[in-house]
Amino acid sequence: MKKKIKKIAITGGKGGTGKSTVAVLFANKLVKEGKKVILCDCDVECPNDYLLLGQKLKKTKEKIFAEFPKLNKNKCQKCGLCVKTCRNNAIFQAPGQYPIFIKDLCSGCGACWIVCPHKAIQPKKEEIGQIFVNKIKENYWLVTGVAKSGLEETGPVVTQTKKFVSNLVKKNKPDFILFDTAAGTHCPVISALLDCDLAYAVTEPTPMGAYDLNLILDLCQKLKVPAKVILNQSDLGNKKEIKKITRKFRINIEEEIPFSKKIVEAYSKGNLLKVTQNYV
Repeated sequence: MKKKIKKIAITGGKGGTGKSTVAVLFANKLVKEGKKVILCDCDVECPNDYLLLGQKLKKTKEKIFAEFPKLNKNKCQKCGLCVKTCRNNAIFQAPGQYPIFIKDLCSGCGACWIVCPHKAIQPKKEEIGQIFVNKIKENYWLVTGVAKSGLEETGPVVTQTKKFVSNLVKKNKPDFILFDTAAGTHCPVISALLDCDLAYAVTEPTPMGAYDLNLILDLCQKLKVPAKVILNQSDLGNKKEIKKITRKFRINIEEEIPFSKKIVEAYSKGNLLKVTQNYV
């Protein structure tokens, strides 16, 4: 019988709530219990799990590429069909002029070169990110996706990083894959949440924490990913607004984590590998 690998996302609508700390400590706990774990840092614009674990990103395991449109003016008839087709508004065309591609808005979907009747648009491959792997200890791997600096649309980097993890799974056969997502509800977060069995939404007892918790739980609901709430630094604020949101979504606060000077010190020194908590 094929072993069921549990895929869990550690996410949150707001940055700075301790999402990555929870992800690392959760992985530590599972490994201590004898489980095989792959921790995947999908916060590709600003990955920091490797820092919290006292690691360095050395040798690139895989480069990530995407295709972007390139115009052949000799073939272009200025028909404007590519402009009408682009859902990201990444193509601008002034009357009677050639279309201009706005790379910062382009997702590399390929619709423009598929629809062009004159074959005037060709895909051009460019590197958009890299993937690194650290073996933290026996049965514990960290996969880190890193987007190229300045890249606006990082969802494809997350998708390729998760694909890399899928291949790593075949070799190492883990019990758990933990995906540490970026904060927010934008495309890279959606890419990380897709196909997960469960999401832990990490928040804090503040008005902004409650507001953004509402957003991330709503997103999980739309994606049909079951969600649970972890309230970090639970003794430093008012839980009233958080509880109002959890009642709205008919879920409970799974764990409450009080402020811990021990964790703060370990975090600041990149020594979270030595810390194991019993929550989650």
